[in-house]
Amino acid sequence: MSDQRSKNPTAPDQATSRRTFLKSSAALAAGAPVLPKGAIAQDAGAADAELARLQGQRRILIKGGVVLSLDRQVGDFAQADVLIEDGKIREVRPNIAVSAETAAMVDAANRIVIPGFTDTHNHAYQGLLRNTLSNGLLNPDYNRDVQTVLTPAYSAADAYAGVLISALGMIDMGTTGIVEISQVSHTPEHSDACIRALQESGIRAVFSYHRGAGPAAQYPQDIRRLQRSYFSSKDQLLTLALTANFVKPTFELAREVGVPIVIHIVGDDLSAQVLEFARAGLFRPGDEYIHCIGINDAAWRTIKDSGGHVSICAPIDMAMGHGLPMIQEALDHGLRPSLSSDHGVTIAQDAFTIMRATFTYQRMQTLQRARRGEQNLPRLLTCRDVLEFATIDGARCANLDGRTGTLTPGKEADIVLLRADRLDCWPLNNAPGTVVNLMNPSHVETVFIGGKVRKWRGNMVGVDMARVLRLAQEARDAVMRRAGYQTSLLG
Repeated sequence: MSDQRSKNPTAPDQATSRRTFLKSSAALAAGAPVLPKGAIAQDAGAADAELARLQGQRRILIKGGVVLSLDRQVGDFAQADVLIEDGKIREVRPNIAVSAETAAMVDAANRIVIPGFTDTHNHAYQGLLRNTLSNGLLNPDYNRDVQTVLTPAYSAADAYAGVLISALGMIDMGTTGIVEISQVSHTPEHSDACIRALQESGIRAVFSYHRGAGPAAQYPQDIRRLQRSYFSSKDQLLTLALTANFVKPTFELAREVGVPIVIHIVGDDLSAQVLEFARAGLFRPGDEYIHCIGINDAAWRTIKDSGGHVSICAPIDMAMGHGLPMIQEALDHGLRPSLSSDHGVTIAQDAFTIMRATFTYQRMQTLQRARRGEQNLPRLLTCRDVLEFATIDGARCANLDGRTGTLTPGKEADIVLLRADRLDCWPLNNAPGTVVNLMNPSHVETVFIGGKVRKWRGNMVGVDMARVLRLAQEARDAVMRRAGYQTSLLG
């Protein structure tokens, strides 16, 4: 969502929550795991022998599925197996021979096996505010209500609850990786709470540290502490970035600590700033540019030439009035866009909705140009293209493509099994088309992240659902009360 600074001070009744989270965060920084009592159940597989075996084995064989590796060197298969070993993909091919004694078996018959989706831009703390602006626009609704009224009313505990339910919801929908933009860093404890929720959810995430509201905010300099406390290891699911506006000292700080920049480009024409910052040597390969609405050809070329990546949020751009999605503009300038959901305040955050909106819009736009008699038209997107946008291109945008995004031997096993033997998509005639144009989150049956099973046969693993739902509702009520904000359930 467009970045507009909040002006309201942090609500005064956040002090107690901050003290509680400070204690928890200190333990996390020291390396001790801190789990809220009952939020994540530790023995979820005890009553399920098959799941228990899956969780206990270092080798897992996903057998007999339609495999879309999305790696052209590996190939796609009408029927093949995927062998996971120690959390990584070991082999992808038909008829992998391993014994049931040495590997846990997952029957993938009538399933489509794909890499997990990567959502390259969302504000997970806003999980508490889902659909509060069902008919809302960027201006005035979102920038007034969410940015300047509701977000400043968050305590650290509220931020934790919002990020937790968003991250778990993403996993439930087949999204295994996200770029989480924390526009709620009112205090260091708020930032710690967001990271803690991401850790506990089990999702792969880029924590893109961003600003907050009120006198206790320590953005951007607190990124040094966050890096020391949580991101000293490269062998973990969480990595770090810095979200910035066009402010040179913030860019310089990102360059100093060695993390990518994530920046929104929407609203006023920001082409001049793009060119200025590039000339100053402040852009780096791996930086992420969101929306990219309204910039000129020179700015597009600058992003491409600097090694930047692009994140497109087609449903939000169209529904909330940001502008036309820049899908074709990115492609025209040699950039493979990634896809993102932005937030759930107005639009669903599942990858299927986003892929379908992207596919439909680009084709509608191109076909309309053909009807007007234009020549030299771009190629129509295919379902395979859009599936790549949501997987490998997303991983590349998040600087994770060396670890995930395709089913490639040696990469970490972020894998989703989609059930195809359903009345709404059977018989199976084209696998990429079925995923992009027919499926929805209810088809997500099994999810692995880093080789660990996070969703199994349609149910989340190790999650105390009742407690997570209660935490989110209580936090939502607290934020609304502090902000003096009312919603209409039936409105």
